[in-house]
Amino acid sequence: MSNLQRKMGTFALTMTGIGSIIGSGWLFGAWKAAQIAGPAAIFSWIIGMIVILFIALSYAELGAMLPEAGGMVKYPQYSHGSFIGFLAAWANWISITSTITVEAIASVQYMSTWPWKWAEWTHSLVHQNILTTKGVLVAALLLLVYFFVNYWTVNLFAKANSFITVLKLIVPGVVVGALFFAGFHGENFTGSRGMAPYGGAGVLTAVATSGIVFAFNGFQSPINMAGEAKSPNKSIPIAVIGSILIAGFVYILLQVVFIGSVDPSMIVNGWSHLNFNSPFADLALVLGLNWLSIVLYADAFISPSGTGSTYTATTSRMIYGMQKNGYLPKIFGTLHPLYGVPRPAMLLNLGVCYIFLFLFRGWGVLAEIISVATLISYIMGPVALITLRRTAAHFNRPFRLKGASVIAPLGFVFASLTLYWARWPLTGEVVFIMAIGLPIYLYYQAKNKWIGFKKQFFSGVWMLLYLGCMILISYIGSEKFGGKNILPFGWDMLVIACLALCFYSWGVKSGIKTEFMDKAEEINKEVA
Repeated sequence: MSNLQRKMGTFALTMTGIGSIIGSGWLFGAWKAAQIAGPAAIFSWIIGMIVILFIALSYAELGAMLPEAGGMVKYPQYSHGSFIGFLAAWANWISITSTITVEAIASVQYMSTWPWKWAEWTHSLVHQNILTTKGVLVAALLLLVYFFVNYWTVNLFAKANSFITVLKLIVPGVVVGALFFAGFHGENFTGSRGMAPYGGAGVLTAVATSGIVFAFNGFQSPINMAGEAKSPNKSIPIAVIGSILIAGFVYILLQVVFIGSVDPSMIVNGWSHLNFNSPFADLALVLGLNWLSIVLYADAFISPSGTGSTYTATTSRMIYGMQKNGYLPKIFGTLHPLYGVPRPAMLLNLGVCYIFLFLFRGWGVLAEIISVATLISYIMGPVALITLRRTAAHFNRPFRLKGASVIAPLGFVFASLTLYWARWPLTGEVVFIMAIGLPIYLYYQAKNKWIGFKKQFFSGVWMLLYLGCMILISYIGSEKFGGKNILPFGWDMLVIACLALCFYSWGVKSGIKTEFMDKAEEINKEVA
């Protein structure tokens, strides 16, 4: 992409990252995490932030080295070829595209609890945390809004997103201060059930399934928008790392005030029985903060809509990238001659968003699926980083990750553990969803007369075996994580860590100098 089309500076890219991370996750994440882990949910957010930071550091070097639209789906292609590149791209695309839908669902779910008499019609939008037909129609309209914010130009998206993101930082700050001073119960942290009523397993499960991984998933937005960056060598690392740290701090504060603001009488039967339709807004009403509830109901449109708009932009770049990798028809790789946005890719994503909307109508269910699909896509980052250090050693690296030989394998191990913490059978179900995309890959290989298929398949066969092993261990693992308890708690995670290191090593050694490296070298020369 030419320099004329690179119109996003460091601030805009950082706002893109923060705007993606602080979406519906902050409206629901603290409540879901408290349900699963109790007050120890605070540690779940800290662990989640550390896990994502280790993974993101690998992508920060890759993004600065190869700044291009849809970069997240291209790095595995450069390091291991088309087979593993497709698996990673498919998992990443599924997770990010469905996030657009979950943001629309979040807005409608908060809308369904509007307390005003004139808004009684909204109460029929959601039933038992699942959107009704009316709710689906409202969410469908929101998806169209996200679509048109990005339809004309990158500049419009950047300006709208930066403005929305500033609001998304202000509102959580107001919520933290208001709830803390209105009614903070310090005894909630230590009560009769203790700080961690559901043990360490609850803390770890919350990382994977309560929306924590789902929330931090937004770190990749600046990477996917790297093709529009003015100075990718400086902007990408700052945007990726900065957005994780800033948003992580906000989420931890929100979790603290949520736990402290809950009336002790509401948790006498345990945190798992704590049920809200609109968590923070419901708390505000209980505490008599009607003005805060109005702010929250308004932000329930602003925060998710900002994230939905951001992801609408980044997923279109992913489809653009997948087409350039040879997985989709050429029409999805075209840019509008005037506005420079991939409109056909945007239309495809809009259609897929509607499919997710009709199949999964609840925030919690879809957030869990997104989290696991995200983790599957993440595991390739650390492997691609170290592989390209060998196969593309001569590339210019504006940002070179210090300690990569330690950070990369740890990132792979952390991602593997978090995937396991998601609990059986969710792990197996999402891996099955990943397999649905394989016929598309095989179709394009057949169309290409299977040229180079054998070489690229064997370069990525370790990934198939890795996913198979993860399913098996999840099934026979600790009952604390939904397994059959053949592999007891403690030993299960030791086995996962050891296997992850073995597969990481195999993955790095399987990397090859692929046929796509010429294109990568062209992009890298523009950075120099």
